[in-house]
Amino acid sequence: MPDSLLAPVTNFIGHLASEKRHSPRTCDNYQRDLLRLAHWLNAGQQHQWRDVSTHDVRRYVATLSRDGLGGRSIARHLSAIRRLFQYLLRERLATDNPALDIRAPKSPRRLPKVADVDQLNHLLDADADDPLEIRDLCMFELMYSSGLRLAELVGLNLTSVDLSGGEVRVLGKGDKERIVPVGRKARAAIETWLPLRAGLAAESEPALFVSQRGHRLSHRSVQARLNRWGLAKGADQKLHPHLLRHSFASHMLESSGDLRAVQELLGHADIATTQVYTHLDFQHLARVYDRSHPRAHRRGSAGERREDGQADD
Repeated sequence: MPDSLLAPVTNFIGHLASEKRHSPRTCDNYQRDLLRLAHWLNAGQQHQWRDVSTHDVRRYVATLSRDGLGGRSIARHLSAIRRLFQYLLRERLATDNPALDIRAPKSPRRLPKVADVDQLNHLLDADADDPLEIRDLCMFELMYSSGLRLAELVGLNLTSVDLSGGEVRVLGKGDKERIVPVGRKARAAIETWLPLRAGLAAESEPALFVSQRGHRLSHRSVQARLNRWGLAKGADQKLHPHLLRHSFASHMLESSGDLRAVQELLGHADIATTQVYTHLDFQHLARVYDRSHPRAHRRGSAGERREDGQADD
């Protein structure tokens, strides 16, 4: 490869490392992507960065797509190219930035992975052997019961939960508050956890879920404990918090067919976000939840189920 292509890339990577303080891994990624472009240009008999046009970059994007790269990977390549040409403009080695207005093709949205109902019932019906496992089981029940994000779960306070009303007040993305139902088994798990929590947390600690030292749990701790629970209880896939939220959404939609109800339960501002699960019609929110969620309703007569649903509404 001619030095006219290679040297500017080498100098740019040095600029990222020394002036921008990027990590070695980030610099390696930039270098790999830009050298791939340099080899492509060299194969096409182009040997100067200043001669690269917008048309050339578009052809290169098409080449990456034909090579099987997805939208996100191509977007990463374009970001590296834009950054390189910003540097070349500064060094007066280019006269414009040919990648400035080029966007990567959109990747199709894939349905998130979910756990099946039988597996989750097996994991959530497992015995908890100590106070921390009782806490863990309570957290996992609540995430699956109410479709909570990890940050929403960790942010819960004692005052967030209304056991008599069967609901939890959640602070979601953009500090938007919503109230969602809490199923019967999740309420029972909370009632079991609260006396144990009192023995761990200081009176001034507002968090619903606390560590062994009595402080609010971190995101990483919840992730590690859920993974540990899955391994200990024989899960056939790695458990993580968003898997429980995805499973909640998928199971609710599969049972109810109520897309807008699930949108409201999940706290999605745009229904298109919820449509990654499926496309279905609108029914009544709390009634659908009570009838459909596999761990929310009582066994027995329709009257007993509706009585439980009144608490969830």
